[in-house]
Amino acid sequence: MSLIDQLKDHMKQAMIAKEKARLSTIRMALAAIKQIEVDTRESLNDEQVIAVLTKMVKQRRDSIAQYEAAGRSELAAAEAEEIQVIETFLPTPLSEAEIAAFIDAAIVEIGASSMADMGKVMGALKPKVQGRADMGAIGAMIRAKLQ
Repeated sequence: MSLIDQLKDHMKQAMIAKEKARLSTIRMALAAIKQIEVDTRESLNDEQVIAVLTKMVKQRRDSIAQYEAAGRSELAAAEAEEIQVIETFLPTPLSEAEIAAFIDAAIVEIGASSMADMGKVMGALKPKVQGRADMGAIGAMIRAKLQ
């Protein structure tokens, strides 16, 4: 079952269970996916859907930081709830050891030896860890290894 089909199935379940917050979050995710499909005029595969969902989680984390800085804890809590719903559709996150293993393998595969090769390493890693790890944290780990 594709990720879009899973989202639609969970949307129906949320409707039946009358879970308004979950339903609105899933609808928001499906709308974002549909918007990209309309813009690009092609159907998204699971990897592309994961990229959309990952972007949505990142946006919500940024919003939480801004809401907390402004003292709006109720809005931050609502965003955190949306993150929890979205993350149920993302693959399980990688541990630091797994990320380090991926980085080491990519460095060896590419033959990276300096910071000039960082973009190549990031490019090789992105499809493998998309939605399973924060690319910002991975960038910092790569920098530490290439220096």
